[in-house]
Amino acid sequence: MEKTVETPELVKPKGTYRYRILAMLFFATTINYMDRSIIGVLGPTLEDIFGWTKTDYGNINIAFKAAYAIGMLTMGGIIDRFGTRIGYSLSIAIWSVFGMLHAALRPAYGLIAFIGARFGLGFGEAGNFPAAVKTVAEWFPKKDRAFATGIFNAGSNVGAVLAPVAVWAIVAEDGTNWQYAFLVTGLFSALWVITWLRIYKKPEEHPKVSKAELAYIQQDDKEEQNKDKDVKPLPWAKVLPHRQTWAFAIGKMTDAVWFFFMFWSGMFFKDTFGFEIKDLGKALIMVYLVADFGSIAGGYLSKFFIERGWNLNAARKTSLLICALCIVPVVFATQTANPWIAAALIALASGGHQAWSANLFTLASDVMPKKATASVVGIGGMIGAVSGMLVDFGLSRYLDSIGSGAYFWMFLIAGCSYLVILLIIHLLNPNLVALDENLKEIRN
Repeated sequence: MEKTVETPELVKPKGTYRYRILAMLFFATTINYMDRSIIGVLGPTLEDIFGWTKTDYGNINIAFKAAYAIGMLTMGGIIDRFGTRIGYSLSIAIWSVFGMLHAALRPAYGLIAFIGARFGLGFGEAGNFPAAVKTVAEWFPKKDRAFATGIFNAGSNVGAVLAPVAVWAIVAEDGTNWQYAFLVTGLFSALWVITWLRIYKKPEEHPKVSKAELAYIQQDDKEEQNKDKDVKPLPWAKVLPHRQTWAFAIGKMTDAVWFFFMFWSGMFFKDTFGFEIKDLGKALIMVYLVADFGSIAGGYLSKFFIERGWNLNAARKTSLLICALCIVPVVFATQTANPWIAAALIALASGGHQAWSANLFTLASDVMPKKATASVVGIGGMIGAVSGMLVDFGLSRYLDSIGSGAYFWMFLIAGCSYLVILLIIHLLNPNLVALDENLKEIRN
């Protein structure tokens, strides 16, 4: 089905309370990524302090992603069943406790203790994106969702930028004070949960949402949105057989590349160019600042096409193609002797991935009923986490076996994978055929 876009001339975007909700999603995502990114910055330092091999470091990352995969299935279902107000609060509480627990670990506790802390962190953090995407679907019409997703997703890069800044400011070159880097987000998390519980309600129930703003939010299908609160959420097992679910889930395999940039770039710069904490911080700040721009620009790109009359299918997939092409040059990151050229190539690819991610997330809300959105995002997140685990397993052992030459193959896979995956997405759902609340395909 080719979707045509209706120009909303009678429904103007009056009222702005939805952007307050969006700001909360941005801050939650910032905290989420700051917590998870610190290990990528401190990894080379902790490798020396704890005496890890690359395989040990890979196993620590595998533990995070295994819990992330389990959490994506579990948290997505919880959020669909209990709603974003309670589900989001539970998620951030879990990840904050385990994030701060890292600071209590010592080399004498062994590798298992660190693996346990990363496992708990990964399980809690899995709830962020299912909750955020579901919230965007509740508070924004379809034409604005990619842009809104790009804005909250930009928090991932702000958090990733703040992680090396925090490490740079707190941790000495010899690793002294490394524990404090894991504690900085605890206070922010507590404040976020308190604020969220106080201000969040669905738009149709919120006293600060005007009738005009509610009409704008619900302009796509008022009848379906009014029914949403009366219909039981769909479990993930019911959405799993549909090609719409798998188109999104296969798209999320690119998370493996993003996890590689996040958790292994620090190791790459140390192993290849001898970077220590200060230079490493500069390189990673460059990477994540460009990624931040890509997240917002990618979401706006889809909105730009739609507002010029493109149908939803063409707008989303053209945006994804542009993003994929931005990632291709990263295959040359290991072919330069200049570390800052390598950093620039990784930065461009990171910006391309985040732009890709902003558009990919909207595919779930484009084609699935709202009551199934978080579950579908959870399934996709699980596939992305498992893909990341496979990369960690293979890359860590390959690095221990042959050394830094293994990075060449990972960057080659990273640069080529998005175009291949976009082709698969198109073959699975060439016209972005949507499903109704009974999971039946909507045809013209």
